[in-house]
Amino acid sequence: MFSGIVQACLPIASLARSESGLRLGMQFPPLVLSGLNRGASVAIDGVCLTATDIEDNLVYFDAVPGTLVRTNLGARDAGQRVNVERSLVQGAEIGGHPVSGHVGGTAALIALQAGPTKSYIDFYVPEHLQKYIFLRGYVALNGCSLTVAESDDFGIYRVNLIPETLRQTSFTDYRPGDRINIEPDAQTITVVDTVERTLSRAGRR
Repeated sequence: MFSGIVQACLPIASLARSESGLRLGMQFPPLVLSGLNRGASVAIDGVCLTATDIEDNLVYFDAVPGTLVRTNLGARDAGQRVNVERSLVQGAEIGGHPVSGHVGGTAALIALQAGPTKSYIDFYVPEHLQKYIFLRGYVALNGCSLTVAESDDFGIYRVNLIPETLRQTSFTDYRPGDRINIEPDAQTITVVDTVERTLSRAGRR
């Protein structure tokens, strides 16, 4: 479990592709590396991955083909930056909202503005996920906990960004047309799916 508060924005130090998936290597700074053990869960651009090897400050992660199909990790290259968050410990403050790291898919970046008075991201949500995205509701984009500020009838949503979010994340590296990982709020998914299932059963009676 994660909180959607990105702890570091780090470049991919090494990247190797194979038939079995993708192997990422990143150099973790001391504060993020401290206490990290092999087998620990870490969110990389919002995707929950397992630390498979640790060599000094170099941490490796493996992503299987199923993960690459569902997320934007397959499009990453060495040198590009990714958002990193360690998993929560018991009793830790949840500064954002509960995030599982189980990405629902990717959203297309429509526009990004990073200005002195207003910063935001506009993004298109795939149709099968739109029912889970609500105005003022939570959404995780590349692992960052954000609040939906605006929406339209065509599946385009907007989240506003504060300067700290711009500083601590990789959003400014993205351009229109790029794909970003999206995870709708788990509680919203549960409520929507429960209501749909209940109405469907009632309709069959």
